[in-house]
Amino acid sequence: MTSPFSTLRSALRTDFTSSLVVFLVALPLCVGVAVASGVPAELGLITGIVGGLVTGLLPGSSLQVSGPAAGLTVLVLTAVQDFGLPALGVIVLATGLLQLALGALRLGRFFRAISLSVVHGMLAGIGLVLIAGQIYALADRKAPGTGTENIAGLPSLVRDVLVSGPALTALGIGAGTVAIMTLWKKLPGKAQLLPGPLVAVGTATLATALFDLPVRRVEVSGLLDAVQPPGGSDFGKLAEAGLLTTIVAFTLIASAESLFSAAAVDRLHNGPKTDYDKELMAQGAGNTVCGLLGALPMTAVIVRSSANVQAGARTKVSRVLHGVWLLLFAALLPAALGMIPTAALAGVLIHAGFKLLPVKELRPLWREHRGEALVLMITAGAILVTNMFEGVLIGLVLAVVKAAWETSHVQIDVDDTGTGAVRVRIRGHATFLRLPRILDALEALPADRSVELNLAGLRHLDHACMSALQNWADQHNAHTVQPAPTGAWA
Repeated sequence: MTSPFSTLRSALRTDFTSSLVVFLVALPLCVGVAVASGVPAELGLITGIVGGLVTGLLPGSSLQVSGPAAGLTVLVLTAVQDFGLPALGVIVLATGLLQLALGALRLGRFFRAISLSVVHGMLAGIGLVLIAGQIYALADRKAPGTGTENIAGLPSLVRDVLVSGPALTALGIGAGTVAIMTLWKKLPGKAQLLPGPLVAVGTATLATALFDLPVRRVEVSGLLDAVQPPGGSDFGKLAEAGLLTTIVAFTLIASAESLFSAAAVDRLHNGPKTDYDKELMAQGAGNTVCGLLGALPMTAVIVRSSANVQAGARTKVSRVLHGVWLLLFAALLPAALGMIPTAALAGVLIHAGFKLLPVKELRPLWREHRGEALVLMITAGAILVTNMFEGVLIGLVLAVVKAAWETSHVQIDVDDTGTGAVRVRIRGHATFLRLPRILDALEALPADRSVELNLAGLRHLDHACMSALQNWADQHNAHTVQPAPTGAWA
């Protein structure tokens, strides 16, 4: 019989090894997300550390891992460009406080009501914008700006790269990083003990150092120097409508991504399932601390979380320890960051962007649920041509309209024997979305005949339909309309 002590020792051993795996996966992603967001690389590590040491200790989901996410890169970059780096701390702090409030009000579970097509469209849109922007970083060039500007500038980028030796070198480093990450998954299981992103970035860094390649490297300022707590003037920007809109966007997207990640992680293990309200509060606590430190926002990240589960983690100890390893690396080996070529990090994020695109799922979704596929594609396209917040709002509106349209089933039966009254029976859900069809059927009836209108089969009759039916009856001929014996005039 296994003793409790030996069981605990076994769990701690597997959690220790799992934490090392998660650390190796998180390290290049933390740095890459920070660089792509236009902030010092150390800020990505700080968010990863807080995700382990703060959020990792709190209840909610025991096995999912939090840190800076590629899904918020575009939003953070835009916020930094619009309001400045010091204002980022205010935005993240306000996001964390809102998440704490939403969790305390037990609203976490309602994030699960968001249409999956909108969520997948949001992730696909993020992936497209991420790819369009990081293609420039792949060649050590600065992206023009918005998603549409980045796409429009691709021909100029190609011409520029073809005549520039350093740009071609950087492109080779970045493309090699993507190739290693893609091929790494196809190697035997034992060869994958080291995470693909770490191997790819490590190889690129080694090649850059050995051959002294003329490519850009990550700029290092030091962990303590990178910490920029928001000041009084930064909080004054809360009066700006644009900043408040950005905070709402951060809150909704970070919360939704974290809770959807929790649902996915729950399907990967047989342990305790997520308490969504507590998890939302844990994310809020982490973002509050990140905001006070002026760091990047955090979410639960499915890549790190799945690596944690697959490595055999049993408790939250593994995710806490991964934060410890990040802290030790940032404190003891900061100069190592300055050796990493930015093109390699761009390759990591391009690879992550492609993984956000539902390439395999889109074709069967189009065959079986065409409306859902349209919502997904329009949401992704809207994010690419507008911005994250507006694109998600467009997707949500489309999803609501689609759901309302599909639930508004109305069946209209007309019985006209040629003599006597025309019998019309309406069944289903009569809403304003089906009003044109209902009125077309009624207005097509003979104007000189009486009509028996049976509404007993209606499960729902909204105010717009009720008023329209009454107006039609008054115009037709109130003296000749006779309700059917089993019907009910509304």
